[in-house]
Amino acid sequence: MSTRYAVETSVGVFVLVALLCVGYLTIQLGELDFLGADSYPVKARFNSVSGLNVGNEVQIAGVSVGKVENIELEKDRFVAIVTMGIDQDVTLSDDSMAAVKTSGLIGDKYISISPGGSGMALEPGDMIIDTQSPIDVEELVGKYVFGGGEDDE
Repeated sequence: MSTRYAVETSVGVFVLVALLCVGYLTIQLGELDFLGADSYPVKARFNSVSGLNVGNEVQIAGVSVGKVENIELEKDRFVAIVTMGIDQDVTLSDDSMAAVKTSGLIGDKYISISPGGSGMALEPGDMIIDTQSPIDVEELVGKYVFGGGEDDE
């Protein structure tokens, strides 16, 4: 009887340890925050954000300072509103510029922010007005290959 009790106890301990490990990995890989967010939301309005996805990086000078949290369509103007989570220790000025860039030729999209120098800080939820949409490589190749709009006379 004591052997059976020892086996059941060791199996129970093993299952408990395994569940704790799975929970830890889920939190680490999912980057969940239990103690509150360490970022603040900033929005930007783009004419196009093709290829940009929720979870893509936000960078300043090549250094990651946040992530894309939400992308939605503003139905009045038919523009994309991107909500970014910016790290708390990064302060953006109200004249900052946001651009959708590509890492490499066919790499992932990310948002590159060029900080301004006005001294007026963006508050949580404020909008970056100065934006640049991504370059459409297919359109550029099409214009080059097919002569894209040049008149032959």
